[in-house]
Amino acid sequence: MHFTRARDLLVAGVIGFGVTFPLFRVAFGSLPTLPTLAGATLLVLAAGELALAFAIRSRIASRRVVTGVGIARAVALAKASSLLGSLMLGAWLGALAYLGPQSGEIVAAANDLPAAVIGACCAAALIGAALWLEHSCRAPDNSDRDNGRAPTD
Repeated sequence: MHFTRARDLLVAGVIGFGVTFPLFRVAFGSLPTLPTLAGATLLVLAAGELALAFAIRSRIASRRVVTGVGIARAVALAKASSLLGSLMLGAWLGALAYLGPQSGEIVAAANDLPAAVIGACCAAALIGAALWLEHSCRAPDNSDRDNGRAPTD
């Protein structure tokens, strides 16, 4: 399994933008008002992943038992979350790209603008937390394992 690549995240973001922006252009008048904290669930996921990352990192650093299955699950969660965060960041940016210019002319667009900003920030936080979790699951280097001691034979 490879660690998440920037191009994978970029592709997911472009897909999110490519779906949302045209949807807002075509159907904004018939869409309901966006709840201000609509994107906050992504922040809750980010907080959970940060807590998991620090727990795994401290267990690895203190050489306590960490199962390979647990690490594999954490990496899978991190990869899925970073892709979700990128997809949602693209979607929220698509909403912002439509709502920003329209907010001066349409009251509903001005009212939905804070929700899009909060959603984009929460999606970015999820990407960051997921990438940190993925980084925290890496095996330490040999120099980290030995703590400067020569290997014994």
